[in-house]
Amino acid sequence: MRYKNPLLTGTLILTSAGFITRILGFFYRIYLSDLIGAEGMGLYQLIFPVFGVCFSFCCGPVQTSVSRYVASSVSRETDCRRFFHAGFLISFSLSLLSCLLLYVFSPWIARRILLEDRCAPMLKVMALTIPVNAVHCSICGYYYGKKKASIPAFSQLAEQLIRVFSVYLAAQVTLASGREVTPFIAVAGLFAGEAGAMLFTAAAYSITRFRPIAAPAASAGYSLSLSQACISILKMAVPLAANRLILSGLQSVEAVMIPGRLQMYGMTSSQALAVYGTLNGMAMHFILFPSALTNSIAVMLLPDVAEAQSLNHVRKISRNASASLRFCLSVGILCTGIFIFHGMEMGILFFKNETAGLFIQNLAWLCPFLYIATTMGSILNGMGKTSLTFTHNLISLIIQLAFVIFGIPIFGITACLFGMLVSEVALCFLHLTAVRRYAEVSFRPLPHLARPLCAFFLAHWAAKTAGSALFGPSGLSSAAGLVFTTGLTALIYILLLAVTEEDGEGGFKSRVSLQNTGQI
Repeated sequence: MRYKNPLLTGTLILTSAGFITRILGFFYRIYLSDLIGAEGMGLYQLIFPVFGVCFSFCCGPVQTSVSRYVASSVSRETDCRRFFHAGFLISFSLSLLSCLLLYVFSPWIARRILLEDRCAPMLKVMALTIPVNAVHCSICGYYYGKKKASIPAFSQLAEQLIRVFSVYLAAQVTLASGREVTPFIAVAGLFAGEAGAMLFTAAAYSITRFRPIAAPAASAGYSLSLSQACISILKMAVPLAANRLILSGLQSVEAVMIPGRLQMYGMTSSQALAVYGTLNGMAMHFILFPSALTNSIAVMLLPDVAEAQSLNHVRKISRNASASLRFCLSVGILCTGIFIFHGMEMGILFFKNETAGLFIQNLAWLCPFLYIATTMGSILNGMGKTSLTFTHNLISLIIQLAFVIFGIPIFGITACLFGMLVSEVALCFLHLTAVRRYAEVSFRPLPHLARPLCAFFLAHWAAKTAGSALFGPSGLSSAAGLVFTTGLTALIYILLLAVTEEDGEGGFKSRVSLQNTGQI
């Protein structure tokens, strides 16, 4: 009989879609930065904290709640659909209110909060995406809870493809008419992509909802009413929304303050926006690119942990936490090494921006802590410890905000980069410590830390040697040389980890040598 692991299957589906989406988004960012420039990227990035606040109010918490309750009621399909309908009703109602307020007050928000009148038209369009996003998130929450990741995954692809195509088409029409392309076109593309993803998920749910519901088992209990489901969703979503609103508010304050603090450091308004756009619109997308994998794990861990907790399977939670920690650490070490050694070439080749390359190198140290914190936070949320994750995130944001307020006027953008690292290390440590209080997490420094470090340096040396022989020392900085060297480094690194295994003493030994001696 074939064994199927929903966590592994869902992670693979989401990861595949995530990587394709990120690749499309990566080239889209390059195209967009050439189209609107670094200052335009800064303006475009400036409106996202406002969207984050709206998302935290009406979309994200409800999606998380729907996912968790659907996962805990997976054996009762009627209750699963009740939870979805309740979440959809709550989320869509709140999204209409958010849309109206943002649309009406967008000039005031642009002038008084973002300190940029040019953001007002973009905020109006972004307001229209909120109800669309609410529908999309509610349906995705239902399928995540069911551990059926294919529909959310394909909706990601649909959203990105429609966004890229609509922006490209609109840009060509604008340029052909002799007009200047502005960041407004990117926000319009965002709305088009979200609308396409909503239509895709809505159509998918409409098709699957007519499948017959199996009769509930005798032990399944009574079926929930819609009002009971709404109360359950609100019990989790309200504190989660309050937590996320506070966090989003602080993130918005940080985002708005960075350009102003850079001006206090001595930059002009245009220079400050350009630096902010380079950091968040260019460099961070390299750092976050591998997180398509770790984010997929985090998304699938939440319902899996919720289900395991409802069945009192503590050992399953421990296994998932231990495996996630080791995996994220291995991925983080690989990405950190690649970005340190090749970050400058990436910034220059892809964005024609040396500052972007410098940012990528400096932000490389974030990778392992960022990836571990993401998965550990998802495990805590799956166990219902949302107030704990809120406290940890709040501490992390306060640390980062302190570096922005007090450090940037003295040390410039370097203070912001260092603050990001310190805050992420703190968040990773807090999440990991909390998870270890509720579940045993296996970690041994020698096999779990030393092995991937040794594997990376060996892989990097081998790839660089092969690249120099093939392209010459100067050819390593070309696009072909960079792709070859980084790709070969990753391949050799994965193979080195694959052919080694831990022994009983916590060390590691080669599978090949064991095979030769007949021990396996």
